Order: sequence, then C-alpha cells, then structure tokens
Amino acid sequence: MVPSKNFEYDLVKRAMDIVVSGAGLVITAPLQLAIWAVVRKVHGRPVLFRQLRPGKNAEVFEMIKFRTMLEPTEDRQTDEERLTKTGKILRATSLDELPTLWNVFKGDMSLVGPRPLLGSYLDHYSPEQARRHEVRPGITGLAQVNGRNSILWEDRFKLDVEYVNNRSLALDLKILKETFRAVLKREGISHSGHATMPKFSEGK
Repeated sequence: MVPSKNFEYDLVKRAMDIVVSGAGLVITAPLQLAIWAVVRKVHGRPVLFRQLRPGKNAEVFEMIKFRTMLEPTEDRQTDEERLTKTGKILRATSLDELPTLWNVFKGDMSLVGPRPLLGSYLDHYSPEQARRHEVRPGITGLAQVNGRNSILWEDRFKLDVEYVNNRSLALDLKILKETFRAVLKREGISHSGHATMPKFSEGK
C-alpha cells in the first residue's frame, strides 16, 4: 500500500492529539470534578451529554460533553427553554467541551477538524460538503475560529472543506491559537434567535 501524501502529517497530528488530550485530561481533572458536582446539582442526572455522531468516513462514535440543558418537559421543549444559566456559562467558556478530550484521546476525534454534527444531516450533504468526513472531526476547526455558530451553514461547510484541502500542522497550530482568542472573547457562541445553531434543514 502506498502511503498517502498526508501520512507523515497524520502521524504527527495523532501523536499531538494523544499527548495534548492526555495531559489535558490529567490537568483539568480537578476542574472537571468541580463542574461535575455543579452540573449534578443544577441539572441532575445524567451529568454527561452523550450523543452518537458521524466521524471520519462517517463512522459513528459516541461524543461526550457536560450537559448544559434540562430534560424536556411539557412546558420546556425548545433548546432555548431548556438551556440553563449554568449551561450558558459552560458553553460561553467552552468548559462543557472538557470531557470531549476523552474522544480525542481514544481517536474518535482530533483537537482540530470539522465539528461532528448530527447523523441526520448526512443525507442532506452535497458531495462536496460530505468531504468534511475525510478527516477526524475536531473539538475546534476553521469554521469555529471564523464565526463559530454565528455563520451560515453554507459558509461553515465551505470552511470545513477548505480545512480538508489545506490541512497541515501549521494550520492546526494557527487554529488552536485562534481558538483561545475566540474563547476568551466569547465570539460566535450562538446563532441569532437560537441556543446554538438552527437545524441544518432550517439553515441550508
């Protein structure tokens, strides 16, 4: 088998993912325990949000995050109604994403790549948009540092494919640097009128 042109990059990227996510899990363990306790008190069980998402080659994996919403009830149906003040803080600071480091460590995800979206979107992608699944999904990506949830789906997918076409270690490091800036400034947390983004069928 002939190695792909990105073979060396893929090896270095995976090694970086393992080292950084492993160190991140250890360093943030006390913080994650504290968040666990707060989420348990405010939201009850389960503390973790678990959802199946398509990853590289559209293979399904279980993504985990801290839960930011209450369970739906008759009087509480929409995401906006279910999102709590604690959840808003966790999302604004991206602290809800800390458990996702485990997905990176396992190899389901990468630190950098297109964000994993709902499996129900797969049938709606154009062939070009579907190319986002040629790489591992990421905690952050080119779309996340260029508007995050505030941009249109069409623009988001263009940025995802741009990343696939131009991925490199230098680009990954640049995106990670820009991610810290975006988190500190709390940019693009939600789309206008939504807790995060409208569904793809609404926004395409």
